[in-house]
Amino acid sequence: MSANIARELLRDGFDRVAQTVRSVTSGTDASVLLYQPDPQSNHAAWLIWHLTRVQDDHMADLAAVLGGAEAPSPGAAQHIPAGQLWLEHGWAHRLALPYAESDTGFGHDAEQVRAFDNGDSGLLSAYHQAVHDRTLQILESLGSGDFERIVDTRWEPPVTAASRWVSVLNDTT
Repeated sequence: MSANIARELLRDGFDRVAQTVRSVTSGTDASVLLYQPDPQSNHAAWLIWHLTRVQDDHMADLAAVLGGAEAPSPGAAQHIPAGQLWLEHGWAHRLALPYAESDTGFGHDAEQVRAFDNGDSGLLSAYHQAVHDRTLQILESLGSGDFERIVDTRWEPPVTAASRWVSVLNDTT
């Protein structure tokens, strides 16, 4: 498969996620976004934040490695990749959530989900749109050999850029 076709498919997939986020957040009241049908379930606001945080985190890491940074390796200290819009563009401050700045929501329990109390549809949508726009910029910057590059050696087998793109698209979908 050519890099152009791969970019087109990934762009289409990420565009579909962005359309869904816009659809869910457009004019939606906070009480709807924060509604949990069951005490153990995630609410829509948390899900939108989580999928956006994961995309922001992983795309920043991917861009850093493709830009020449060393790929994360086994035993490496946990780090916050440079370039996350969450921090560098003030989204962490604007959403004012009760989590550590590095938190992406991975492994949150029901109590942590309930602690998420920001149902501002405009902020959630704007954060996702900013991350989506940056994702497309990174995607367009890829050269033909970039999809095969190793971007994370903490896994066996090591993760290629292509695999990371598909993983993030799958997680956000």
